[in-house]
Amino acid sequence: MSESAVHPRPVSTRRERIAWYMYDFGNSAYAAVVLLAIYSAYFQGEVVGGAQGSRLWGYAVGIAMLVVALTSPVLGTIADFSGSKKHFLFFYTTLCCLFTALLFFVGPGDVLTGMLFFILAEIGYRSAQVFYNALLPEIASDEDMGRVSGNGWAIGSAGGILCLVIVLALIMFVKGEGVVNYAFLITAVYFALSATPVFLWIKERAQPQQLPPGDNYLTMGLKRLAKTFRDVRSYREYVKFMVAFLIYNDGIIMALDFAAILGAVLFGMEQQQLIVFMIIVQVTSIAGAYLFGLLADHVNPKQSLIVALFLMIAAAVWMYFNYSLIGFYLIGGLAGFALTGVQSVSRATVGLFAPRGQSAEFYGFFAIAGRTSSFIGPAIYGMLAYRAALWFQGRGLTTQLAEQQGQRFAILSIVAFLVVGLVLLLTVNVRRAREQSARG
Repeated sequence: MSESAVHPRPVSTRRERIAWYMYDFGNSAYAAVVLLAIYSAYFQGEVVGGAQGSRLWGYAVGIAMLVVALTSPVLGTIADFSGSKKHFLFFYTTLCCLFTALLFFVGPGDVLTGMLFFILAEIGYRSAQVFYNALLPEIASDEDMGRVSGNGWAIGSAGGILCLVIVLALIMFVKGEGVVNYAFLITAVYFALSATPVFLWIKERAQPQQLPPGDNYLTMGLKRLAKTFRDVRSYREYVKFMVAFLIYNDGIIMALDFAAILGAVLFGMEQQQLIVFMIIVQVTSIAGAYLFGLLADHVNPKQSLIVALFLMIAAAVWMYFNYSLIGFYLIGGLAGFALTGVQSVSRATVGLFAPRGQSAEFYGFFAIAGRTSSFIGPAIYGMLAYRAALWFQGRGLTTQLAEQQGQRFAILSIVAFLVVGLVLLLTVNVRRAREQSARG
């Protein structure tokens, strides 16, 4: 049981929920522009080039996720104890916006700078999500957590679409070398403005506690984290869910982080085409987040996740066998519908499984699973694509064909992680998890 004072779950105001949704509206713009549509393909093809670009992109994503995995659990316990989730959220949001803007200065050949600025922006983006997610149980009840989480994803997807449309108009109507780099400045400002209401309108309910004599926040955080590890056997279903999430989230993150690279390498898609592709993904994401959120509330979060994962596996298998550009657009629509369902329901499930007063701590463990998988998955995908390309090139294929075959081979790793994660999810007992949470 957490030492935090436990109060009846408050009912949030309409303005607080709007503020929470608006943050998703902004940070989805970062995901759409930097991770999905523009910077990933720009880094792989222009900053680095070739199969080496895929490998270094995987490493850059992996390094950022490893940092978040190592820091977020301790910071989550500190945030719970000190009632300072919004302070941490502000710091990491600022970090993300600042280094997203600095991507403007990354040009062809700036490999080290391009990796460093992206890694710092990504650390800010992913770390901020820990504390943003931890605010969910403060503004939503158990009964509507799936719907609120789904609304957040849906509104966030709409934010990503709007930012992509702005960037697409910039690229189409403003000609000239380096125009793509302005997309990163636009995204940084867009994110910062959309995030502002969270800090102005949401009142954090958790009350700061007094430090024990001789402790500081770091030692206290480490002690509480160690205690949580010792007590984790009381939440066995939560742990089983985290293991399943760690595996299937690999597949989700790999598909997201390499989608633009797949389009550019396999189908020779130009920047405008990639943006249109990602707009399609974002549009279907809105429907997926909303519908799977409703399914989670009215049926069962586990059943909702199973359906979403089946659809995601179908999209990945289809991608492996697909050789047409039209097929790639259709796969993107299906994947967008499924993957936000997986992510939204997973986020809401953590809130349902977490004991009262320990939301940030449990979302910190959620971040361990998510960021550890994010470290492993992209690194594996990038290395597989790189090594397979070298192997095919050694068998007489041209450099371009070898790189394409390497990407296609790496898609199989996405399928593998999704399937294994789904199998593990089937062992989770939701009713028992809710009982364990109530006893917490």
